[in-house]
Amino acid sequence: MTVHDLNELLLICSLVLLIAVAAVRISSRSGLPSLLLYMGIGIAIGQDGIFDVKFDNAELTQVIGYAALVVILAEGGLGTKWKEVKPALPAAVVMSTVGVAVSVGVTAAGAHYLVGLEWRQALIIGAVVSSTDAAAVFSVLRKVPLPSRITGVLEAESGFNDAPVVILVIAFSTAGPVDDWYVLIGKIALELAIGAAIGLAVGFVGAYGLRHVALPASGLYPIAVMAIAVTAYAAGAIAHGSGFLAVYLAAMVLGNSRLPHWPATRGFADGLGWIAQIGMFVLLGLLVTPHELLQDFWKAVVIGLVLTMVARPLSVVVGLLPFRMGWQEKALMSWAGLRGAVPIILATIPMVYDIEGSRRVFNIVFVLVVVYTLVQGPTLPWLAKALRLGDSAEAADLGIESAPLERLRGHLLSVAIPGGSRMHGVEVAELRLPAGAAVTLVVREGESFVPLPSTVLRRGDELLVVATDPVRDAAEARLRAVGQGGKLAGWLGTTGRTGRTGRGTPGRQ
Repeated sequence: MTVHDLNELLLICSLVLLIAVAAVRISSRSGLPSLLLYMGIGIAIGQDGIFDVKFDNAELTQVIGYAALVVILAEGGLGTKWKEVKPALPAAVVMSTVGVAVSVGVTAAGAHYLVGLEWRQALIIGAVVSSTDAAAVFSVLRKVPLPSRITGVLEAESGFNDAPVVILVIAFSTAGPVDDWYVLIGKIALELAIGAAIGLAVGFVGAYGLRHVALPASGLYPIAVMAIAVTAYAAGAIAHGSGFLAVYLAAMVLGNSRLPHWPATRGFADGLGWIAQIGMFVLLGLLVTPHELLQDFWKAVVIGLVLTMVARPLSVVVGLLPFRMGWQEKALMSWAGLRGAVPIILATIPMVYDIEGSRRVFNIVFVLVVVYTLVQGPTLPWLAKALRLGDSAEAADLGIESAPLERLRGHLLSVAIPGGSRMHGVEVAELRLPAGAAVTLVVREGESFVPLPSTVLRRGDELLVVATDPVRDAAEARLRAVGQGGKLAGWLGTTGRTGRTGRGTPGRQ
């Protein structure tokens, strides 16, 4: 590649990104899922499109898709709140294993008996589409105010179920007979155990290091966090474990460890997640040949109908059988099993292995994802409202950023008071911060001032709180408690802490 070629490539990529950013705005106004617009950009550029760019490298698409999925899972893990996931963890694990098995079996049976596909092709499709897409689930759940119980299960399930599905797709795509069911279960269990152990270990070690080492620049913290998450994936994959589970767990540990300069880290990860999604969807749009989709359109619709109306609800009912959840919650979770780029990326695996009929499998999966994303995504908020599962009255969380003051053995906490916080109307003296912590500055409507004990805090204020190292945890916990319960937080039993002793992690208040 010459410098001239590089210049042209950078121009094209920057224009695609700008168009994709504009597409997000269109998506937010119209309710059309943004992933479809990104795919549309790729289709417009590719074969049968405006520029007729011929791209058919399934192996390269798979590699880039895996890399993008690592970033998306890391970003999703960083935003997952432990206090919401913890009570939902058993249900999410069962949904990611037993639920996936039920969905694969029912969908494969429908593809074989209703559409007439061979069993290997039917099993591959069943495995590919049984994985809910992390990017789609994370993006939709941030717009739909659902109870934390449902959100926790859906987020954890989408982060966990990629691992067993990848193993199943590779097993079904390998030449020769498929392993016995008990061998597959053993492989899945072993890979999940290795991935979980490595992910948790890397996450805790990385969080400990970042909390105790003051880096010379705040911009280094986001880079370090993402590097630690990617390290977990690579270490897990090299150790023959589930790298996808490892990166999600490592990111979740990091995201709940109250690291310095956390808002900057979240913004950096969010930007990387958007770039990964845009690149992945555009590339998938390039890979598809539009005129080939028509002949498999109705097959995809039928298989998608089986998946959406039979397989997914049945997997939810069976998976959640040991847990107490109402029919409204199960109905919403059945409809919220969103598919996105992950199934399409997994559909490239049989193409790489050169399985007979793999191109048809890819086309069916592509059409299925597009059609049912158009149906499920926009209707999910309406269904949540109809089932009376919306949680829009929930108070907003405080945004607290911490910067270490190494020489003073202290911390500078930046506290943002959102619109729904009960800290509104509280005087500074009524915060009752522990000795060694004090509000040093208030920024209100672009102007800053040193507050008095009688200064009344308002929504939209930003506070700078200096806390010595021994009382940092107690100060943050107290701030969160007041944000949740107001000036009477201590009397009301609100502590601002989560289930972990001595650690007040960001949560919904």
